[in-house]
Amino acid sequence: MSRLFAISDIHGHVEGARLLLARARYVPGTDTLVLLGDFIDRDPASWGALTFIRSLTDQGAIAIAGNMERYMLEHAQKDQALSSTYEEELRFLSKLPLYFRQDPYLFVHAGIRPGIRLEQQSAADLTGIRQDFWSSDVPLPCTVVFGHTPSQRIGAKPGELWQGADRLGIDTGAKHGLRLTLVELTGHLAYSCATDPSDLYGDLRTDRYA
Repeated sequence: MSRLFAISDIHGHVEGARLLLARARYVPGTDTLVLLGDFIDRDPASWGALTFIRSLTDQGAIAIAGNMERYMLEHAQKDQALSSTYEEELRFLSKLPLYFRQDPYLFVHAGIRPGIRLEQQSAADLTGIRQDFWSSDVPLPCTVVFGHTPSQRIGAKPGELWQGADRLGIDTGAKHGLRLTLVELTGHLAYSCATDPSDLYGDLRTDRYA
């Protein structure tokens, strides 16, 4: 049976992502995997993560752009050395969509502006919106799965998923030394590992969410 997975805000934690995919027994070509952006950070040391992301998309995963990918593209326009060093990666990033829909879910990096039709959403909102999206009580036409804002800033316990009306926040703070989470939407499972340097990729958990 095909399963539906999503992971967001890896921020260079490639080994953690590999570990979670293995733990979930993800099967490329059978299962669907959606990667919600911010694969990298501003630190160029994280940009090697794009090789891993490209390999996943070559096997059938769907990748969408986050604000960090947009940052890298914009930065490269002003930096000839960067654009020549990461030519293939930048070409890959330039082709990434800003959202992916598979009913009953809409996958996007940051969220959407309530009350605006999907095709009229701005790139700035899709990759950067925060409280105007997740604090809104405007009903949405589907469940929006998003990252960008670490879940504990919205009200979840540190390192745990955040759930709201028609909204599922899956950035569990990998960048901030909390946890990286792979969500299996089909079975309502969350596979996660620590990203604190003192226990990097340890404390593996599999939790069920409502």
